[in-house]
Amino acid sequence: MARYSLFGRRDATRFAEASSVVVIGLGRFGSALAVELMRSGTEVLGIDGDEEIVQAHNGLLTHVVRADSTKEATLRELSVPDFTSVVVAIGGDIQASILTSSLLLKLGISNIWAKAVSDPHGEILTQLGVHHVIYPEKDMGKRVAHLVRGAMQDYIEIGENFAIVKTTPPALLIGVPLGEAKVRAKHGITVTAFHRDGVGWSYTSLNTVIQDGDVILIAGQSERVEAFSLLR
Repeated sequence: MARYSLFGRRDATRFAEASSVVVIGLGRFGSALAVELMRSGTEVLGIDGDEEIVQAHNGLLTHVVRADSTKEATLRELSVPDFTSVVVAIGGDIQASILTSSLLLKLGISNIWAKAVSDPHGEILTQLGVHHVIYPEKDMGKRVAHLVRGAMQDYIEIGENFAIVKTTPPALLIGVPLGEAKVRAKHGITVTAFHRDGVGWSYTSLNTVIQDGDVILIAGQSERVEAFSLLR
């Protein structure tokens, strides 16, 4: 019999069939992810081996459990095989991350996301067959590197060499309909949306006229959107 202590409003076996996710490892990344899932209306079963961390999340998540995720019997008792989505957010113990991910695959979880703290760690997870391997620190470092170089307010890389950027508009866009500015032909980017104080976000059209003080959302090849964001 697996031993664990649990906190929460409902029995874990009672909500596994609902819109719910298991988050294993409630460090900074796992905690932020779990809380955000709760905010979006998703029920969350949080699992961590640290009693203090579990107690700190009592009341924040639908259900939180102190347990050893490297034990198959424990995962079965917590009805983890009944969930379709599990996030392995373990970062400090690579062996535990790998063993937990291997067990989840053995249990037939259809949608596994696992945090990797290094390229070799990620390669092992990928070789195991983990569906989604993520590199939070590495990805955030790349994102911030782009932001500190120019006037970009946000930078999201979409696949290989394609990005969406939130930035202030250069002078060449101010007061000119986008159809006349021809930014796609001249700069290889597309202005997809804009934000105006008191109005909020709106999609653009060829007749859209960007005003001073607006914020724009542009999309295109990474080097092109970055170059365009540097124009003043």
